[in-house]
Amino acid sequence: MNDAISPSRYQLAEIGALLAEPARAAMLLALIDGTMRPAGELARVAGVGAATGSAHLKRLLEGGLLAVHEQGRHRYYRLANDDVAALIEALALPRTRPVLPDPSGGDRPLRMARTCYRHLAGLLGVGLCDALLQRGFVQAASEGMRLHDEGAQALVAAGLDAVRVEALLPLAGRGCLDWTERRLHLGGPLGVSLTEVMLDAGWLRRRSGSRALQPSDDGLRRLIALGVPWESRH
Repeated sequence: MNDAISPSRYQLAEIGALLAEPARAAMLLALIDGTMRPAGELARVAGVGAATGSAHLKRLLEGGLLAVHEQGRHRYYRLANDDVAALIEALALPRTRPVLPDPSGGDRPLRMARTCYRHLAGLLGVGLCDALLQRGFVQAASEGMRLHDEGAQALVAAGLDAVRVEALLPLAGRGCLDWTERRLHLGGPLGVSLTEVMLDAGWLRRRSGSRALQPSDDGLRRLIALGVPWESRH
């Protein structure tokens, strides 16, 4: 996918053909959390054999949806960039707003908070994006969303490391359409790095075997202090 060139109808049709195969779609969804995975693992996720999996991965590489990292004799696959992740999330958007199931439902943690190509998504991600924009901590610029000095000071006052927060200032973010909330969360390099800082600070915790995230009690208090809406019934 080339940002400098608008896709032709033939390129768009090729992307559609790549996504229309369930095995390839499963591989892409497995990588939407920003991880890198070997071919064998992706083949198992897709429910296909090694040879078929390799053929699917080759198609995805040639189509520009995947990139590969070589380390010695090993090859690890990842999504080509966050534009691909945004495309996958947008295509997964339901036609109508989903009805939240019983709290014991398996998709509740994903709707509450999850990673979308390494940045915070879900109800918590949308709430954080809303709070940062409404308070003027993050503002839209020609090159994307930028963290302002006042926003950096607020993040440090809330408990994040000052050096790590200062490193966020040059980074550009982007609005990413959230597939469960149908509103924007903060993506791009700024969104990814801010999520990493919150994870390292213990505000968020990863759930084993899932891209769902769990806010710690302390982290939730600090996020609420920043203006993130959150009620106990969530």
